[in-house]
Amino acid sequence: MTDGHGAPIELAYPFTGRWLARNSPVRRVPSHGTHLMGTTYAIDFIPVDERGRSAPRSWRAVVATEPPEGFAGFGVPILAPCSGRVVVAHDGEPDHEARRSAPSLLTYALTQARRVRAGAPAIAGNHVVIAMGEGGPFVLLAHLRQGSVRVAVGDEVVEGRAVGACGNSGNSTEPHVHLQVTDSLDWASARGLPLAFRGPDGPTLPDESEIVRA
Repeated sequence: MTDGHGAPIELAYPFTGRWLARNSPVRRVPSHGTHLMGTTYAIDFIPVDERGRSAPRSWRAVVATEPPEGFAGFGVPILAPCSGRVVVAHDGEPDHEARRSAPSLLTYALTQARRVRAGAPAIAGNHVVIAMGEGGPFVLLAHLRQGSVRVAVGDEVVEGRAVGACGNSGNSTEPHVHLQVTDSLDWASARGLPLAFRGPDGPTLPDESEIVRA
């Protein structure tokens, strides 16, 4: 919970294994370059292998799109980073081709505005929101794999429970999980809240491109 002065909301990491932090609030705020949809302090985690790669390099990674099934973390469990009540559980959005090549990323960028206009499902893809209290804060886990959401609205979940699997749905260029905390479920006006992850030395946030082992 926040104390009214911007103290971060403490969470557990929503995964096990090796994950690369991207768009970290340590690097900049707003972390994703915008305050829209409560993303002010959002952070992304990309699953990587023991060599720090999200997927092996290939000719497709240079000039084309790639199947998401070829990525290290596609389908691995995503865990509840807190205990609370599920207030949103959205599934059914497709996992699309991954994009690491410059041509495919450029094409994708040109369609960004269209996805924003389409609303939360087009941006978050398959997603789960957990309310930590009756009036929030609200913890969003986004870009889950199609068909993987294991919870329903109204479910009480405990920290560490599997709620879905890592996917590439919504506004995503490769399989990863997007996590953010907001003060509201009204995405048009929701304010992003600062967050941190519990560790042996107290709450912390990973640096940009830091590999987290959980």
